[in-house]
Amino acid sequence: MRELLWVGSGGFLGSVLRYYVGGCVQRGLPGSAFPMGTLAVNALGCLVIGLLAGLAESRFVLSAEARLFLLIGVLGGFTTYSSFGYETVALARDGQLLAAFGNIALQLVLGLGAVYLGLVASRFL
Repeated sequence: MRELLWVGSGGFLGSVLRYYVGGCVQRGLPGSAFPMGTLAVNALGCLVIGLLAGLAESRFVLSAEARLFLLIGVLGGFTTYSSFGYETVALARDGQLLAAFGNIALQLVLGLGAVYLGLVASRFL
């Protein structure tokens, strides 16, 4: 139960940060049709998860609770793209290149395909 509270409270904070940061970036570029807010959030989330995971792995600076709160909760609420990035890089770093490229392909194809199917299904509801 404690783990759920760590993740949930971090997720709340991460979601609020995503809304705020993404909105600030997008509002800073009036008239831009490109989703720069989302791009900024995804890139920032990837940078932060790489930094924190690297510190946790090499210097053991994060407790189990801090990892749940920061890596899964805050960054999971901020962007799941950061988890995707970290897991893909970890697979490649561990020599599992086929799995890393498979993860990239599956995430893109299944994710975009699911969005398309959801849009098509919504027309029939």
